[in-house]
Amino acid sequence: MKIGLETESYHLLFQNGRMDIFDFIRKTAELGLDCVMINIIPDKNLDPDWGTLGSADPEHLEKVKKEIQKYGLCAEIDTKGTDPKHLTKVIEVAHKIGADVIRTYCCFGVYEPERLERAPEDIKQIVPLLKKYRIKLAVENHEEETTDEVIKIIKEVDSIWVGAHCDIGNAMMAWEDPVEAVRKLAHYTFTTHFKDHIIIRDGDEYKVCGVPAGEGNIDLDECFKILVEESPLTRINIEMCNPYVAPFKRKPGTGGVYEVGEGAFKVEPQPYEKYGIQPKDYYYPPEELLEILIEEQVKGVERTVQYVLGLRDKYCR
Repeated sequence: MKIGLETESYHLLFQNGRMDIFDFIRKTAELGLDCVMINIIPDKNLDPDWGTLGSADPEHLEKVKKEIQKYGLCAEIDTKGTDPKHLTKVIEVAHKIGADVIRTYCCFGVYEPERLERAPEDIKQIVPLLKKYRIKLAVENHEEETTDEVIKIIKEVDSIWVGAHCDIGNAMMAWEDPVEAVRKLAHYTFTTHFKDHIIIRDGDEYKVCGVPAGEGNIDLDECFKILVEESPLTRINIEMCNPYVAPFKRKPGTGGVYEVGEGAFKVEPQPYEKYGIQPKDYYYPPEELLEILIEEQVKGVERTVQYVLGLRDKYCR
């Protein structure tokens, strides 16, 4: 089983000019990993069209491809939405850098059932291009969607080129148990975001909070085992979401869990309370907090990689 790394794992470095796509490729290789997962969604200080990739200029893409090949890595792309025109552009870029899987999702921050309803017909339009370039499209359970809703889309498209992106932690935002979500999605899964979460209290709300793998309350051992034994995966990609918090996106009970308190939904202290850093400042920290959280992110990636490589040693050798 190959292990990859998503650019989101270093989001603070990308947003603050400490890392570009070439730095990331080299860092992934230095960590002893096998694949780069490149998030092209725009964000703070990133390219407005191509995110961490930086550009879709042909010369730039050729340089990216050569750098990936230099280290013997495989590549995937993360995007969002099901608009056929957008996905066509992304497929062409994926082909040019040698990426063979594209992640996408339907809802943008809030649950929008109309987007889920439209998705199958949108996706059907780009299946011939996926087939032409031998690229797979993976629909993610991205916080707002339950795994059943993702599977429904996949079944309606009914193509070998369209499957699931299994995000280990996102099920929690839809009140689903992570292990059960992984078990449901495994058969359809083309790619992953392998991560860990806890629940924290933020004022009057409970929120899902990212932590380095092995330091949260998701049963990652069981999740990894399921993906090895019950999915067609040949690689598992890490997305180290720390520092990060997200609110619940659906009503309690939507995915079968009704309240916090046990298992993956056990409530823990805020991880940066010792620094006096509030959850609202985790993802986009003010200047005076930036260096602390960058250091935490870098160390968190290192600990996560070692933890996941340990799982690979346990289940794949």
